[in-house]
Amino acid sequence: MTLDPTAALTAAKRTFKMEAEAVANLAQKLDQQFPKACELMLASTGRIIVTGMGKSGHIARKIAATLASTGTPAHFVHPGEASHGDMGMITAQDVVVALSNSGTAVEILTLLPLLKRLGVPLIAMTGNPDSALALASDAHLDTGVETEACPLDLAPTSSTTTALVMGDALAIALLEARGFTAEDFAFSHPGGKLGRKLLLKVADVMREGYAIPRVNSATKLIDALLEISQKGLGMTTVIDQDDVLLGLFTDGDLRRTLDKGLDVTSTPIREVMTTGAKTIGANHLAAEALNIMEQNKISALVVAEGNSVRGVIHLMDLLREGIA
Repeated sequence: MTLDPTAALTAAKRTFKMEAEAVANLAQKLDQQFPKACELMLASTGRIIVTGMGKSGHIARKIAATLASTGTPAHFVHPGEASHGDMGMITAQDVVVALSNSGTAVEILTLLPLLKRLGVPLIAMTGNPDSALALASDAHLDTGVETEACPLDLAPTSSTTTALVMGDALAIALLEARGFTAEDFAFSHPGGKLGRKLLLKVADVMREGYAIPRVNSATKLIDALLEISQKGLGMTTVIDQDDVLLGLFTDGDLRRTLDKGLDVTSTPIREVMTTGAKTIGANHLAAEALNIMEQNKISALVVAEGNSVRGVIHLMDLLREGIA
């Protein structure tokens, strides 16, 4: 068996086109059933139970995961297993979202009398508004497609894509309705680079105490260079007797000073320092510090409380923590 590269590319492009058209057609199918489904989910004091068989089951799992990570407690229940004990995972406080392209999945239909007995609101996501599942639902979301991307029109392809996109639309609508924030998102994603980026504060990363490069305004330039060398941040803060920030002196300032031919042994730092330094608060996100550094093309940022120096955060600190 050999592969024709041209035929493979043609198949891929045809699939992309068909599935993109199927998703675009979803917008034409949207009606008041969508906000009704959102209202049912928002009103739930329990969890959103997402269920489906076969390929729809795989999509249902992903929808449940997306809901859970965006502020709507949810989990997946396999409809076949629900008939053999897992029905106990569904309570009267929950809302069920059932996926079935045909709307006739026997495993799901078997659960309908039990769901009705519990009084659980049912949201159906099908491609057939006249199906038994759709008619039994409290809100029906039409995810039907004219044809599957599969050339045999058999394998669930376009239909599973539209169901997935409809699930994403529900999650985003609920996220916005709840006022879900980036910090809320970070709470449910504490691991890995994403969690670190969203959760880490400047106070967690900044240099403090003796590690802060600092000199007073009368310090001679030669001594300020020694402080810069010892602290290894390529800069020093210039402060008064109350630790109030007066300015900064950086490697760039040194180059400009040498260009002017100034005597490093007699010139006080106040004559060559840069004023109006960028600062950030200790309780800000470390990602915000990175943003300020990138926008201003600087590698270090003073952490200030009012006008007083509390610390310094360097680009290398952010790189080490996986923020940059």
